[in-house]
Amino acid sequence: MSMGLNDMLEPGMLVRHPQEPDWGLGQVQSNIAGRITVNFEHAGKVVINGAEIGLVMEL
Repeated sequence: MSMGLNDMLEPGMLVRHPQEPDWGLGQVQSNIAGRITVNFEHAGKVVINGAEIGLVMEL
C-alpha cells in the first residue's frame, strides 16, 4: 500500500493528525519505512503507521 503524501514528509515538517485534533500541531522527527515519528504539542512523541493514517501537512 502506498503512503501517498506521507512519502514526502521529512524531519522538521509540521503536520496534524486528522482523527486527533486535540493533539495539536506536530513536528515530524523521522520517516523511516512508513513509520513516522511526530512530536505533537499536546500528545508528545507518537509513532504513526503511514500506511494507515494520512497526516495533514501544515503550511
